[in-house]
Amino acid sequence: MVARRAAELQTLAASLSVPVSIYALDVTDSAALAAAAQDFIRRHGVPDVVIANAGISAGTQGDLAADIAVLSTIMRTNVVGLAATLQAFVVPMRECGRGALVGIASVAGFRGLPGAGAYCASKSAAIAWLEALRIELYGSGVDVLTVCPGFIATPMTARNRNPMPFLLEAPEAARRIARAIRARKRLAIIPWQMRLVFMLLRRMPNRMYDRLFARAPRKLRDPQI
Repeated sequence: MVARRAAELQTLAASLSVPVSIYALDVTDSAALAAAAQDFIRRHGVPDVVIANAGISAGTQGDLAADIAVLSTIMRTNVVGLAATLQAFVVPMRECGRGALVGIASVAGFRGLPGAGAYCASKSAAIAWLEALRIELYGSGVDVLTVCPGFIATPMTARNRNPMPFLLEAPEAARRIARAIRARKRLAIIPWQMRLVFMLLRRMPNRMYDRLFARAPRKLRDPQI
């Protein structure tokens, strides 16, 4: 398990009934990620599944110069951090001819949402990067899976002011994600109702989409992210 806060990692590890290796680091530090991956493989062998789940969010506005820095921060974590997490295991898995690399994106990556341009852009980029990696590893025995959850009840979504249809509690979302990984779904949208919603939104004419979302509640800004 990898996260920035060592104390919370240790608490979680102690609550589990299986052996756990923990690495306290930031996914924007690709060198630290690579070192952690090498250490894990040396101790335990090549893993069967690697899940890149780190992500941050903040409201942004396209007309504010200060939000360019927020965009950069979000992209470093949600895209570069995801890519670096999975890249560290690509060669060992390919050499073994097995395994699954899983990236947690979001349904927010399918269309731009006002006030959340940085977050939507990061998740759209993550979806595209994962798709490219999936094709690069085609036939290698290594699966690349993209998971796009809808709304999950976490401290991050607790700040949302917009409606959150089909909200899932975190344990239930984790169970559904695990099922999608076991089924080796190349693209999983969770819950299934969100697939219908976003299929509709993706097919909606731009003029209608613009009018519908122009007055939607904006995500709260956090310039200090």
